[in-house]
Amino acid sequence: MMRSLFSSLLLVSLLFMNSFSEVQGRKWKGEGTTKNLESIVIGRCYDYIRIVNPAVGEKNCSEIWEAFKNAFINKDPCTILPKDYELFINLSWHTIPSNKSLFWENNHQLVNSFASRGRRYMSLADTLSGFLGDFLNWCGEANSTGLDYESCPTMEECENNAVDSFWRMASITYAQHSSGVIHVLLNGSAVGGAYPVPGFFADYEIPNLQRDKISQIIIWVVDDIEGPDIDSCGIHTVKILENRLKTLGYDVTCTDNDKSVMFLLCLDYPDHSKCTLSSSAPAAQRGPLSSDRGGSWNKLMFVSFAGFLFRSALVY
Repeated sequence: MMRSLFSSLLLVSLLFMNSFSEVQGRKWKGEGTTKNLESIVIGRCYDYIRIVNPAVGEKNCSEIWEAFKNAFINKDPCTILPKDYELFINLSWHTIPSNKSLFWENNHQLVNSFASRGRRYMSLADTLSGFLGDFLNWCGEANSTGLDYESCPTMEECENNAVDSFWRMASITYAQHSSGVIHVLLNGSAVGGAYPVPGFFADYEIPNLQRDKISQIIIWVVDDIEGPDIDSCGIHTVKILENRLKTLGYDVTCTDNDKSVMFLLCLDYPDHSKCTLSSSAPAAQRGPLSSDRGGSWNKLMFVSFAGFLFRSALVY
């Protein structure tokens, strides 16, 4: 019996030591490099230039990968600067159609769906540069040509990490090349406000907008269907944003819960009160879509219309 107890204690100790060593082996708090990163980046590159947006013309995908990798490989992962990605950006960049730029904060998935890979709008993730890095993670190690698959530094650990510096450079370039009427999609349910400061839009995109190339800025503040209404046009952080842009000389308009975006959100919540269409008044400039006495009929009409939109999206 004593031998059995000793064996059990030994097993527990070994498991604890193994678990402890694994934690100790992690240099950083963030997730490690996405596995098969090279194959994913090169594959996405060909997917983009052949299927997603062949209008950009020929791109050397292998050369783009090398420029991307060389920006952070063999370097301390906390010393990567936006300028390290300049060659990558130069090789992968292309024209952004006028009136199609879509900036955002706290709405990543919604923006990707709404932009529809450039069919409606061309967000940063719909450019080749952004498309290649979207939802991926990566970092290297000092004095090593390999990638760190165990862990990578977070923003809290060091500001100049490989991923955040990549998105800074991409955001700066995206803002510089945006023109015409541009849209900004903000989350009115975001904790802390729809317009975060510091944030990518506040710190890297607004300062790099080209005033003479932009005719109007349209802000959409959209609440999560099941989320609180924390921020809206004309108040809190959105008012701060509106005032900043107007001070810079931009023509600014703001709409709460724009129907075109709400239709997309309501595909997943057709029976929610916010998704009941009104048969009378035009779209409100503030607040959720209102309900009326013909709720059941309106819900039926909405589901039919939403289904039509969804099928149309699949076709295109």
